[in-house]
Amino acid sequence: MKQSPASKPAASTEPADMVSIDRLSPRDIVGVLDRYVIGQRDAKRMVAIALRNRWRRQQLSPELREEIFPKNIIMIGPTGVGKTEISRRLAKLADAPFLKVEASKFTEVGYVGRDVESIIRDLTEQSVNMVKSASMKRVERKAEERAEERLLDVLLPSSRPPRPGGREEDDGSAATRDGDSGDGDTRQKLRKQLREGRLDARTVDMEVKERGLPVGIISNVGGMEEIEHHLRDMLGGLMQGNKKHRVMKIPDALKYLTQEESHKLIDMDEVVRDAIERVEQSGIVFLDEIDKIAGREKHLGPDVSREGVQRDLLPIVEGSAITTKYGLVKTDHILFIAAGAFHAVKPADLIPELQGRFPIRVELEPLTKEDLVRILTEPRNALAKQYQALMATEGVTLKYTKDGIEEIAATAVEVNDHTENIGARRLFTIMERLLEDVSFEAQELKEKTVVIDAAYVRDHLKEIVKDQDLSRYIL
Repeated sequence: MKQSPASKPAASTEPADMVSIDRLSPRDIVGVLDRYVIGQRDAKRMVAIALRNRWRRQQLSPELREEIFPKNIIMIGPTGVGKTEISRRLAKLADAPFLKVEASKFTEVGYVGRDVESIIRDLTEQSVNMVKSASMKRVERKAEERAEERLLDVLLPSSRPPRPGGREEDDGSAATRDGDSGDGDTRQKLRKQLREGRLDARTVDMEVKERGLPVGIISNVGGMEEIEHHLRDMLGGLMQGNKKHRVMKIPDALKYLTQEESHKLIDMDEVVRDAIERVEQSGIVFLDEIDKIAGREKHLGPDVSREGVQRDLLPIVEGSAITTKYGLVKTDHILFIAAGAFHAVKPADLIPELQGRFPIRVELEPLTKEDLVRILTEPRNALAKQYQALMATEGVTLKYTKDGIEEIAATAVEVNDHTENIGARRLFTIMERLLEDVSFEAQELKEKTVVIDAAYVRDHLKEIVKDQDLSRYIL
């Protein structure tokens, strides 16, 4: 696919998400987003500027840096036009902790439901997992070497006497240790067989640690989640000393030992510090369905806590310190991107204080037939390409003609006009219905090439599209 000039600077590095953010201008960021999201130029420009401003802020003196806060964004547009995808790809591009939550799932403090502070707790948990995974990857090579030595000790117990207390000492290279044992040659032969996969069918009796007791959600009342975390940690710690024997195949045992050694090699205190810093300096929260909590009801009913949820969100969005199981996390510099269709309400229906915390508003346009054609064919994860790849596993070749793609897009537009407009998500239902017979009969098909042209699309969808009542249920 030919790239637009805007995306050329970042195109030289693969994958695009690995490009260092300090090398990307806002124009480059938009170019990368163009690879996955069609249209919505204004929204891409706004998030690109917001991301670049984060890098600019880091170049300032510490005194001035603390005084510059992110400009939060409200995306206004119907469902299925790319609001979530833009935010998700932005976070992936920046390698930043990212959390998508629906604002409608939270309730005012005092009502049964999730506490808004759990947004920051979940974001922090995700950040810890990200940093921990990255740290384990850095020590993976060393962990594999140590795991290999431990597995060889199990396979050839006479080669090395056990350490006092069962502890593994990293006191030299493998060659040195092998030289100290009387059967170093046998150990080297076994090592070679292990690396070549010739021992994969064998099993070993491994001593493994039992996992901590599972602790479920005690209550969905705000604040109880924190108690749950602490209980899980305490009870998990009580069970850490218990061990049991498991018979495992050699590859599984090596994988288990590698993970165990990786955990020993990383400093969890450093991981947590790094994770909290990432959340505070580069975290992104995508608040979907923000319009569902807009409005100020004057009557009692199921939506009575809407304004209360907005007021609970205020301190988090404007900056506060939230208690998590990893310590205090400040939210002053977290970027919040809110989104909603705003059909029945408008951004002005949010409480004034919350409106002021989202100074940037951008409207996303409904998708046209031309947009849907591009969505089907241009992005790297285009829907048409996905079905081609899936059918290729059965030896079936899908060939799309230009008029076939246009007919699919036109059908999606027609159904969106006559029923609810769900944007590009309509393509999923249409493509699944269109290729239902091919997917079901792929193994038995004698003709292994299927041409998807306009006639094929009309033949398979005309009855459903014609009957509006039926299309409401099927498409």
